[in-house]
Amino acid sequence: MSHEFDARRQAWIAREELAERMIPLIGGLYRDHGVVTSIHGRRLINRSPVDLLKAHRFARQAGDVELDPADTILVLEALRELSPGPASIDVARLVARFRVAEAVGEASDLVAFLRSELASVLVDAPGADAPGADASGEPDASGAPQAAAGTDVVLYGFGRIGRLLARILIAHAGGGQGLNLRAIVVRKGSENDLQKRASLLRRDSVHGPFQGTIEVDEQRDTILANGTLIQVIYSDDPATVDYTAYGIRDAIVVDNTGRWRDEAGLAQHLRSTGVARVLLTAPGKGAIKNIVHGINHGSIESGDRILSAASCTTNAITPVLAAIDEAYGVERGHVETVHSFTNDQNLIDNFHSGDRRGRSAVLNMVITETGAAKAVSKALPQLEGKLTGSAIRVPTPDVSLAILNLRLGRPAPKAELNAYLRRVSLTSPLRQQVDYIESPEVVSTDFVGSNRAGIVDGLATIADGRDVVLYVWYDNEYGYSCQVVRVIEAMAGTHPVVLPEREPVRVERAAAPVG
Repeated sequence: MSHEFDARRQAWIAREELAERMIPLIGGLYRDHGVVTSIHGRRLINRSPVDLLKAHRFARQAGDVELDPADTILVLEALRELSPGPASIDVARLVARFRVAEAVGEASDLVAFLRSELASVLVDAPGADAPGADASGEPDASGAPQAAAGTDVVLYGFGRIGRLLARILIAHAGGGQGLNLRAIVVRKGSENDLQKRASLLRRDSVHGPFQGTIEVDEQRDTILANGTLIQVIYSDDPATVDYTAYGIRDAIVVDNTGRWRDEAGLAQHLRSTGVARVLLTAPGKGAIKNIVHGINHGSIESGDRILSAASCTTNAITPVLAAIDEAYGVERGHVETVHSFTNDQNLIDNFHSGDRRGRSAVLNMVITETGAAKAVSKALPQLEGKLTGSAIRVPTPDVSLAILNLRLGRPAPKAELNAYLRRVSLTSPLRQQVDYIESPEVVSTDFVGSNRAGIVDGLATIADGRDVVLYVWYDNEYGYSCQVVRVIEAMAGTHPVVLPEREPVRVERAAAPVG
């Protein structure tokens, strides 16, 4: 037994050493090339050695074998040699594809294999910008590569979603070629307003401390967070801010106040100097496009000045519904959301303009309305009129649960349905939106900080012929904020290409019983 104990300990130390060697490779690829590495959607940037090993163990979801850190090291070193352009690269998928190609004799050299798989983002690939060229393809006077300027982002409002967006944008800052958080706009609440705003960014009761350093300059009204200099602008009129006075131009303003949801209200931002486009972090009214990334972000056009990122619930359920509808057909359904309380409810009973929301949020379950089911049709027109919905607000601060009660076009056995959704979460174009888990012990707090729009709880699935019930968890704050950032990237044209390309996911039906 002592021998086995020592052997296990030494094996762990060896794996930990491999994970430590990965960190500078992962950081260099991100910093120097804009390459985001992941293992089946689990980002590897800014992770500890133990976090990296946990991600490798998660790879068992795609099969029965844990991803070997030694294989990851080989891929990361090869990527450094190839120097790809900006991309989101799934190391686990590359390893799996290489092993298959190697087994059938189609590949033997990893670098050559990766050169083929990643051809679209290699600098020396056909059609790629040559070294020493700027974004227009013209070399500068020195012949040296010119970094892209990136896109300025302004957060109008700094509440729950605004602060999480700030955390994500700061963490994704990289070399500045993508989204650059330049300013937040708020109404001044007190003489020490700036210190309070910085403190709320630094500490969060649900999502924990900010990962990094924060400095406040009260004379200049700025917050410096991990090297990102954020101008704090005090204003209560979205139409009168001169952003160019702070060096901000052609900015995307992300309105997370919820005060204005129609085109007329949100268009006020466009009257401010330095603003190019506006994104609302709530369902938009009227003709405003409601975008769920992964579903209809391809409909964003350069002429769209005002867009909506829909709601957290719409983002959670739409990708799952899209996958189910594609494979089985959705004839009708009801969506029940068990949703954490939000700031628009009262802590203790008091007057509220909305029905039931005046009753204490921390003491009651509160039945309320939700437009999420109807909003799905704005992203999936084929489901218009097929879904109803309602909501129950419950005394938890974050993470909600959507229960999808669906009648499908054909029978969906539980094992077949779950296997299909598991593959959707791992290898489909929706893998950034849909996650899948099977555990008899998970509860809501286990999903705090999930970067997916929704997580299917496979053990809770109920299937009876064409009638199925799916349970989808979602971090209605952080998971939604990740979706919002993806929409901003799509608006700015900076969302990285995902490689290797995702295969279409087909239903693998069980064989019919004999006799």
